[in-house]
Amino acid sequence: MNSRARYSFTPTDTSLGEASFKPYLPLTLHYRNNSQEVIGLLDTGAMVNVLPYQVGIELGAVWEEQTTMLQLTGNMAQFEARLLIVSALLGQFSSVRLVFAWTQATQVPLILGQANFFMEFDVCFYRSQKLFEVTPKQSL
Repeated sequence: MNSRARYSFTPTDTSLGEASFKPYLPLTLHYRNNSQEVIGLLDTGAMVNVLPYQVGIELGAVWEEQTTMLQLTGNMAQFEARLLIVSALLGQFSSVRLVFAWTQATQVPLILGQANFFMEFDVCFYRSQKLFEVTPKQSL
């Protein structure tokens, strides 16, 4: 099994030229007996992973069953968020558990942040080449 996977940055708004390219990562989330293919924005400045409300619903999560509440900051501070733990499959790598702040916000991307995506994976950005590499953390 290859220990790293390489992905291209994705253009989001061609009118922005080079500034439109962002590090979006395809992955599959699993919760209970449901799965959903998603695209997550790698955000090294985000403290937590953020899951949009609709994605949680499509995974079969029930808002009222998630009792651990979280307070988001910034432009998502006005929305309630609850803790949701799912399994994630990224390419050919083994499945990992990701902890999300499942937010009631609907117009937000799925964000992969420090807790805990970047605790499970090392990412090397080659921005000038519009590439990034993802490697699972090494077990000691």
